[in-house]
Amino acid sequence: MLNKLFGFDSKKHNIRTEIVAGITTFLTMSYILAVNPSMFGLLEGMPAGAVFTTTALAAIIGTLAMAFLAKLPFGLAPGMGLNAFFVFTVCMGMGYSWQFALTAVFIEGILFIIMTITNIREAIVNAIPKNLRYAIGGGIGLFIAFIGMQNAGIIVNDDATLIALGDITSGTALLALIGLIITGVLYALNVKGAMLIGILVTTVIGIPMGITEFKGIVSTPESIAPIFCKFEWHNIFTLDMLVIVFTFLFIDLFDTVGTLVGVSTKAKMVDENGRIPNLKQAFMADAIATTAGAMLGTSTTTTYVESAAGVAQGGRTGLTAFSIACCFAIALFFSPLFLSVPGAATAPVLILVGMLMMEPVRNIDFDDATEAVPAFITLAMMPLAYSISAGIMLGMISYVIINICCGKFKKLTPAMYILAVLFILKYIFI
Repeated sequence: MLNKLFGFDSKKHNIRTEIVAGITTFLTMSYILAVNPSMFGLLEGMPAGAVFTTTALAAIIGTLAMAFLAKLPFGLAPGMGLNAFFVFTVCMGMGYSWQFALTAVFIEGILFIIMTITNIREAIVNAIPKNLRYAIGGGIGLFIAFIGMQNAGIIVNDDATLIALGDITSGTALLALIGLIITGVLYALNVKGAMLIGILVTTVIGIPMGITEFKGIVSTPESIAPIFCKFEWHNIFTLDMLVIVFTFLFIDLFDTVGTLVGVSTKAKMVDENGRIPNLKQAFMADAIATTAGAMLGTSTTTTYVESAAGVAQGGRTGLTAFSIACCFAIALFFSPLFLSVPGAATAPVLILVGMLMMEPVRNIDFDDATEAVPAFITLAMMPLAYSISAGIMLGMISYVIINICCGKFKKLTPAMYILAVLFILKYIFI
């Protein structure tokens, strides 16, 4: 039954490992349950409590779709960055209502379903050169490690140098470093569930440090009625709607592509041709999640790069995703308890997972500059531009241009030319 439902093979996989992996991924991505309500709560008519419930429900639906359709160990939830674009650009910046923005997300989801059925999304993934795929994994590793350090205050803003080292002798930064050492030692000793144990121990240590705030145990989920299916159709045939939908579509598409390619490559879940199993189903789960999320009342729901934490713990099947969904369901009723876990406790896991994600970089052909230069651009731009999609786009553009200039036309496929042109046009006009 587990095999049919989740692709679980008792000869290759372990139930306990899959469940622990799911819990680990949930804890590393559960911050969205706190971030989304606070962000959307800035918009009049979007109660924070309703947004919390909607965020959890969107994550549950999307992750269950990933578990049953794709049978892959990835968690989904409303995406960071996409939620900020929704609130601060579309609503506050352009002056549109949140109902208008939800309509754009819904249209995006429908377009994703069409693109998945017609195999367009799968063709895009298969058009990415092998060395860029290796670089995507490493770039994501640097990106999520950077996110972890930023969340913990290890890396902070600096007006002169953009970023700088924070105060690591006290507060959240110190707690995160303590957690990093503890989790690192547990991982080095091959302790099962090292990352989950590290999160829990670090959370407890944060109590006497005054960082972990116990917020209670149980609460009743609030109704989503104020934001459920609140669409606004009278402005859909406008240039702004076209630009907004395209931006949502572009960012989500290549963030998801990068996450699936990078994490799957690191976990050695690809076949001999470097292709991801059940990729079309994974994209369909992502499309369903985005469409359902818009109906529930939240921004684009996407595959989370933090899924790498569970994969690092040995998660390989849909059972891991099912475990993540169960955790989100429990969080609906135990939200105060889960929200008591500070960012400093999950940061060490993100940093360690970032290190583990760097492994595919060793496979990049650095002796061939036409491969190495685009791969390095991909690798470097993800953390520096704070965007997975930017790394993929700039990497592909440079790959095509460099190989054209060097006369290596045989390495380039029609799909590569098309993607490079589209990416260039995106930067020119959007």
